Amino acid sequence: MVKKNKGWTLIELLIVLVIISILAAFAVTSYQNYVIRTKRTEVQAEMMRVAQQLQSFLAVNHSYQNATIDKFGLSLVGTSAPFPSLNNKSYDLTLVIGSDNQTWTLTATPAGSQLGNGSVILNSLSQKCWTKGTTCTPTATSNWDGK
Repeated sequence: MVKKNKGWTLIELLIVLVIISILAAFAVTSYQNYVIRTKRTEVQAEMMRVAQQLQSFLAVNHSYQNATIDKFGLSLVGTSAPFPSLNNKSYDLTLVIGSDNQTWTLTATPAGSQLGNGSVILNSLSQKCWTKGTTCTPTATSNWDGK
């Protein structure tokens, strides 16, 4: 009669540990990519909100002259303001009014954990663009999908 051992061998435990490590590596990478995409989506929503405010300003004043968007007491015209907050910034938002006071460009430049993820750009013609790792120029066919 053969006696059966109870318990696990060291080799079996090492194999289980390697499998768990591989699964954890994939999970962490997927989670980090998800967080990056979520933060980019949040800044895109904020940019659309700012665009709506600018359109309201244009309807009342017939130009973007002296238009400012205040965030944390900072004017976005010609300067940048952190998004979403001073202590936890993922992007720097910059608003530039065109020389004719009839156009504007809003740019979200990556900061902090978003560094290297590409700038998000929206202009007064509702043209938008984003390309990972590089800057882009908004056109009628560009979008925020990076395609």
